[in-house]
Amino acid sequence: MGLRKAVIGSVLAALAAKPATAAQPRAAEPIPAPMRDLVWGKLNFLHTTDTHGWHAGHLQESQYSADWGDYVSFAEHMRKKADDNGVDLLLVDTGDRVEGNGLYDASSPKGKYYYDIYREQDVDIICTGNHELYIASTADREHEYTVPNFKGKYIASNLDYILPGTGERVPMAQRYRKFKTKNQGLEVVAFGFLFDFTGNANNTVVQPVRETIREKWFQRAIRETADVFVVIGHVGVQMQEFKDVFAAIRRQNWHTPVLFFGGHVHVRDATAYDSRSFAMASGRYFETIGWMSVDGVLKRSEEEEGGGGERGLAFHRRYIDNNLFGLYHHSGLNSTTFHTEHGRNVTSSIARARKELDLDYTFGCAPKNYWMTRSPYPGPDSIYTLLEEEVIPDVAVNPERKDIPRLVIANTGAIRFDIFKGAFTRDSTYITSPFLSVLRYIPDVPYFAAKKVIKLLNNAGKIMADAHMDNEFMAIPEKLAIKESIIYDTPVSPFSGEGAQKPMGQNGHKEPYLVEGYTTRDDIGDDGDDAVHSRINFYVVPNCIQSELSFPEEGEPETVDLVFFDFIHPWVLMALKFSGAVYTDKDVSLYVEGTFTELMAGWIKENWPAKC
Repeated sequence: MGLRKAVIGSVLAALAAKPATAAQPRAAEPIPAPMRDLVWGKLNFLHTTDTHGWHAGHLQESQYSADWGDYVSFAEHMRKKADDNGVDLLLVDTGDRVEGNGLYDASSPKGKYYYDIYREQDVDIICTGNHELYIASTADREHEYTVPNFKGKYIASNLDYILPGTGERVPMAQRYRKFKTKNQGLEVVAFGFLFDFTGNANNTVVQPVRETIREKWFQRAIRETADVFVVIGHVGVQMQEFKDVFAAIRRQNWHTPVLFFGGHVHVRDATAYDSRSFAMASGRYFETIGWMSVDGVLKRSEEEEGGGGERGLAFHRRYIDNNLFGLYHHSGLNSTTFHTEHGRNVTSSIARARKELDLDYTFGCAPKNYWMTRSPYPGPDSIYTLLEEEVIPDVAVNPERKDIPRLVIANTGAIRFDIFKGAFTRDSTYITSPFLSVLRYIPDVPYFAAKKVIKLLNNAGKIMADAHMDNEFMAIPEKLAIKESIIYDTPVSPFSGEGAQKPMGQNGHKEPYLVEGYTTRDDIGDDGDDAVHSRINFYVVPNCIQSELSFPEEGEPETVDLVFFDFIHPWVLMALKFSGAVYTDKDVSLYVEGTFTELMAGWIKENWPAKC
């Protein structure tokens, strides 16, 4: 099968002849793939979002095995390219840098090594995600470390911080940033937003976006002289918050380009709100480095000289797979010339941190792959079936109440990644379940009410939303963007243009060999991914799963212990209320000692072989 013209690069045969050096000692070697080149413009961007501590890269996946040090090298080379060509390149990050990987989560305090590693990248515009705010101590460290590390570049348009001791409420960082680009002197006015998040710790305050855009400072800022507005945010590009910001800016600036960089929903996506705007999101877990370029007349003075008429702009985007072959290809370098001293030092720092955290310690050997969305739930290859039928029945046990019938409810959003066949390490525990989730319970709940809870959590979104409880926050982030399963009965050509974005995989294929991976279809088209991949299926999963334990062999119990992950505590109480059984926070107690992450690691150590 021939490759259509959209694929301007070729299979990296020259690179394949000399294997890339793995970024981390145990990282999978990248595999060559047909490539689409980057399109440069006058103003260019590299974008990361939802990295969640994956700064060591994906050690088990060849497509995404480069690390933060490699990204440092890549950015330095791309900045030099921009300088040599007299154009501009800016780096952007849109939050959720924490929680989700041992490099961040395994240390005490959390992030002991992460903050120094992350700061080595020269990011031009940066903002906060919701995961920086769930826990008060995490928000403290964001204010104490990340904000000063990127002083003058960190923007918090709708986020305040409560100073410890005094209780004074102050902006987490500056509300907006105005600056000129290095090579062309383009005047940029930049904002940094968080979606209307309500689950933040009490040492932070998130102002709803619709209220923020009515603030005097914002109204003044959008009246500033600007060649381009750049709005970054931990916001999905299809979400209303960005649309509201765009409408507010456009009312005052009908002609100025407005660029958006989003995140939060863990997908590759791009759209345009009008002909002079562009918005992109760049995936999750440091799998993706986003690329956006803008060409055409950007400077206001040039527009005025041309009579002030409408001048066309050209926008381009690429979703760059984070592996060394791709980074070599786009920088025009190879394994000998690519790695800068700075980048190598960062890679070495990551390796030392991983060693000190003992992240390669093995709890057991996974007998096969367990998938979040690549296989149907329920099913033998579903990670949620593994939890529901094997892990939870063994770990959700209170010795004093072990014979009492119980329903155990877990939200699917508590699981963040697949389990791969092979070594399940200390790192894997945080990758799979990074949160400090514990099991709580309400004793002796009437079964007629308790049995309705799972249905309300999964199927009563509107009812719960009317009670100001959005059920979607219990599920995996991807469910915010992908509402229905995307299934292929037979292999599909990567050039058919059918379907939507799918995540990664590892199965073999007939020639030409294509690694399974993201095959994104966004509002712009189906040519956004830089590497050409083979498609895979995506199965939508419920918000929550449930295990029925110690039930009588016949009939129904009169009462049960209702056990649940503490994150979904508010939803459970609301569902019980709708079911005719009213409980309060005072009725909820700890069911078993230890976080679910610790309990799962213990289960794996006892139930899976020690050696692979």
